[in-house]
Amino acid sequence: MRPDRIMTAAPERTGRIYGCRSCFGSGRPGHVRVPESVPTAPGGARWVWQTCPARCTSETRRAAVTAEVARRGIALAADSAGTIPRVSPVRDNEHQGEVQPPAGTASHQEEPAPAVSTRATTAGKARRGAGRQESRQLVAAVALEVADGGQLVADVADLPAPDGDGATLPEVFGWVAAVGPVIGVPRLHADVRGSDGTVCLSAAVLRAAKLPVKLPATPAAMERTAGKLRKAAAAVGLELGESIGAGFKAFRRASQGGGPRLSVRVLVVPWLGQGDAGAVASGALVTALADDGTGTPDALTLARRVRRFVADLGVTPGSTTAVTSRQLLEAVRPRFGWTQDDAGRWASSLRPGALPDGDTTVPVAAGARHPVTRERAAARELLCEEEDFKWWARELTAEEAELPYAVAVDACASYLSVTETLRLPAGPLAHTASPRFDKADAGLWLCDFSGIETEAELPHPATFTGIRPTGPGWYTTPTVAYMAQAYGFDPATIGEAYVSSHSVAFLKEWTGRVRAAYKAGMGALGVPDTLTGAEFVTAWQGRKAVADDAGRDALVLVDAYKSIYKGGVGKWADSARHRSDDGWAEEVAAAWHYRPEVRHHIIAAARIAGHRRMRKTLALTGRAPFAINVDQLMYAAPAADLASLLAVRADGKPEPGTVRLGSAPGSYKWDSSVPMAAVSESLAARVHPSRLTHDYDLTGSPVTTTED
Repeated sequence: MRPDRIMTAAPERTGRIYGCRSCFGSGRPGHVRVPESVPTAPGGARWVWQTCPARCTSETRRAAVTAEVARRGIALAADSAGTIPRVSPVRDNEHQGEVQPPAGTASHQEEPAPAVSTRATTAGKARRGAGRQESRQLVAAVALEVADGGQLVADVADLPAPDGDGATLPEVFGWVAAVGPVIGVPRLHADVRGSDGTVCLSAAVLRAAKLPVKLPATPAAMERTAGKLRKAAAAVGLELGESIGAGFKAFRRASQGGGPRLSVRVLVVPWLGQGDAGAVASGALVTALADDGTGTPDALTLARRVRRFVADLGVTPGSTTAVTSRQLLEAVRPRFGWTQDDAGRWASSLRPGALPDGDTTVPVAAGARHPVTRERAAARELLCEEEDFKWWARELTAEEAELPYAVAVDACASYLSVTETLRLPAGPLAHTASPRFDKADAGLWLCDFSGIETEAELPHPATFTGIRPTGPGWYTTPTVAYMAQAYGFDPATIGEAYVSSHSVAFLKEWTGRVRAAYKAGMGALGVPDTLTGAEFVTAWQGRKAVADDAGRDALVLVDAYKSIYKGGVGKWADSARHRSDDGWAEEVAAAWHYRPEVRHHIIAAARIAGHRRMRKTLALTGRAPFAINVDQLMYAAPAADLASLLAVRADGKPEPGTVRLGSAPGSYKWDSSVPMAAVSESLAARVHPSRLTHDYDLTGSPVTTTED
């Protein structure tokens, strides 16, 4: 385990100036943090508190504070309790080079001026609470443009306007240095950092600053441009990250003395989508968010969408949607927490129930690229194959073949409908030859479902092919629990298992944020989850008819949120084909987020939830799908509508637990109506009929464009 995974700073947003020049910004006047070699500690080191190397006193610290406040032009007006005046909110960043103890601990309480009693008054406490609230008022993203008069202008009115009458590169970085501390994203948990905010530079800014509007095409040209950027940043006390491309870091260390520490991500928006993967460090997600609808990256559009993205999810967009999914999980459920020993020293350690680093894969579910899987497959040994449905094995009945249409419905956010309460394997999976099944325990179980009868009209619930198994197989807890509950499978017959030592619904907070973001976006498009039936169908068909920025933003963001939960599920079994085998084994398979058995549990739970809805719909309507592609169902129908499929109560409301229309996770949208003649041709050619759903609209007429 790398030391930097242990020695990670817990955020401190006190927004205060205190300490001498040597301990300034440490969060504890008169003290600094230094690394200490501890062979028994995770990573071999930890951070500890030591006395300030300058041996400062309360008087020298107060003099340093007064000088710094004066330098910034802030009036030094201590209150009756002697508290030190607040300035612009200070945000932690990954460049500070020192570790903070957790917020809310004794060393993070407000320190009164040394010459005044340490007993805080009620008024002082109120002011401190207000200051903490102020420190959370950060701006997630801001765009810099050039006004008609040639001066820089920001698209966020609450931020100070850039100084000067021009838009030179020094003026750009001067403004970043001035307002950087309030550009950021608050943390979502006490044991994690906040995220860097984003500054978006427009094409007009590049032209005014005499920078190329297109990403330099050669290494030499890129180096010249990077040197120009570094020189301008250094002139105002900022440093830039090692890699400079379409995105780079601008930061100021706490020890530099040029102001509070800061770290922001600068995006050169016109450069997005250009160059190779190394140069375009900003990633595909940001590039997609910047598209103004014409294929052109736009700074104002990107900043506006990033602010909405952060407001919805609480984290900044990562390089990809899958990476963003992982970062969100780390932000709401951190793996490391802070502990204090008897000597008052702080260190971070793995939290109870956290997923550990290292290759913890189970032989029967090690992932498609893992050498263990290849060996077992070559030896024809059993593997866990819990995947989404890909089924079309059932022949049409005589009645179905005579019907004129096949209607296709597709589940909305099927994974999000199960992940909130799904118990997943947080601890290692231990092998046992005499398992005792408990649906509360996540695990992989060797079961034989071949002798159990299921509905002939429906796919077999335990296999992604929908075909009845012919012998034993490895299945996850959701599948085994459903087979026991719905079809009478006897868990006592389970031969062996890999059972997690700790099972918990660790995607609860992750699910809540992604689902809320998805629902907010759908609501902005006029498709709230309260709509069902014909109202929903009408709203869904018209969701893309947007005429303003808010509507266009919602369309883009909803697509991003959908990709985040889908990509996040896939990330648990990342094959990373762009890496070599050795690189994959070291950087992917050994990472905490490589857990193929977690992906198997999620997919199995979603597949089972869909099967349960199909089963109840069959019982109430007599209708069953004849083909399924993941969570898209195709039903034979007497007309190009869903009247024969949907089960409704006497009051017209949908029957709970059935296939029902709506935008809520787990509900279904109407994709298309396909003429049965075309379906029959596809089946005869042994081609999955789901491919036809893009070729026909809801009326069964051919279309020339595709529908999401």
